[in-house]
Amino acid sequence: MIKKSDNCIAPERRKEIIELIRKEVKPALGCTEPIAVALAVAKSAEAACCGGNRQELLSRPDSKIKVAVSGNILKNGMGVGIPGTGMVGLHIASALGAVCGKSEYGLEVLKDLGTDTIEEAKRLTEEGKVEILLAQTEKKLYVEASVTAGGHTAMTKIEDDHDHITEVTLDGKPLHQASAKDDKGTNEAAEGKTTLDYRLTVKEIYDFATTVPYDEISFILESRKLNLALAEDGLKHSYGLKVGRTILDSKLKPIFGDDFLSFAMAMTAAASDARMAGCTLPAMSNSGSGNQGITVTMPVIAYSLKNNTDDETLARALTLSHLVAIHIKGYLGKLSALCGCVIASTGSSCGLVLLNGGGYEEICSSIKNMIGNITGMVCDGAKVGCAMKVASGVSSSIQSAVLALNGISATEHDGIIDKDIEKTIRNVGRIGSIGMQRADNMILDIMVCK
Repeated sequence: MIKKSDNCIAPERRKEIIELIRKEVKPALGCTEPIAVALAVAKSAEAACCGGNRQELLSRPDSKIKVAVSGNILKNGMGVGIPGTGMVGLHIASALGAVCGKSEYGLEVLKDLGTDTIEEAKRLTEEGKVEILLAQTEKKLYVEASVTAGGHTAMTKIEDDHDHITEVTLDGKPLHQASAKDDKGTNEAAEGKTTLDYRLTVKEIYDFATTVPYDEISFILESRKLNLALAEDGLKHSYGLKVGRTILDSKLKPIFGDDFLSFAMAMTAAASDARMAGCTLPAMSNSGSGNQGITVTMPVIAYSLKNNTDDETLARALTLSHLVAIHIKGYLGKLSALCGCVIASTGSSCGLVLLNGGGYEEICSSIKNMIGNITGMVCDGAKVGCAMKVASGVSSSIQSAVLALNGISATEHDGIIDKDIEKTIRNVGRIGSIGMQRADNMILDIMVCK
């Protein structure tokens, strides 16, 4: 049974927090870095083709696609599978965005892809019509995509968020401009606000998740629908490194066992296996990351499957899990050198604590245990191998939750842990966004020079 807070959140504040959830928790088809590129290219192609037949116009000799991206977009787009294609990388993602992408779909920009459009996109890449460059920018998340077709050239910029279009031009004339911190696709109240502008704390997140009327957060169960479907598909097919399938392989039970830990690791890893290898099912993302959305939710969903948890209880745990990850990610930025599964696993650890009757103190302990354990796991690009990191994160998540529920917590005498939970979270943010910058640059250098 969930231990509820004694503090109810005022209706207006609840509305603000739900606004943040809806802004940061949304469906995404494919890894969000190449998808951001596909979205920018799709927007440019729509503008350049002026309503004409895109495939016909793009097939002309003078057509071309030129995309400049930040280092972190390049790093996360080099080795990840693009849905439905059996290919990896930004070239095919760009070509698909041009041929069949619809910008109105946001992070599901490629959901209308089919056999014909995939073949056409492959032809564009084979003919050398797609060029990918490293942009000269300090921004972690930046895409500038130009498409020349039918005698016109259109350019689209995406900055700061994966679906945040800040500028569109046609033949040099502006069609759309927005502030670099405007939030595309959200309501007016959310415009210009970053996660930190919502001034969340772990205490308020706990109060909200345990007292908000269920009908205001029932939409969060869409996370279960999408991410569970990905996990089941990952277990059914031989995607990527088959991490999830291997953990649940009956022949390996003497090694992995048949307990909740193995089940949660396998379900979460299987969803990542499928997504990173190009599965055509969407994930429910968190803070612009599908893998983070999977890791935030699947251990909690796995627990609910094993224990027949009712929908309201699950919704409250998922809300807590999502919000903790969003809160921590706010100090890191959308992309960093720190692996997102560290943040996501911390969220799921809190959700597991709540499902097992833990309260605010135990939730703080689980966060400290997580930060004291796997902080420093680097992001070396999106790829099928991410499923292994996801599995490791889930293992740490469950371990941290169990320790917290038994009154065991890392303390202020342990490394970067502070007695104050908010200072502890800010410490992680400093390490990931500032301290690991040199490591981030070195990782990219190694990857592009192989």
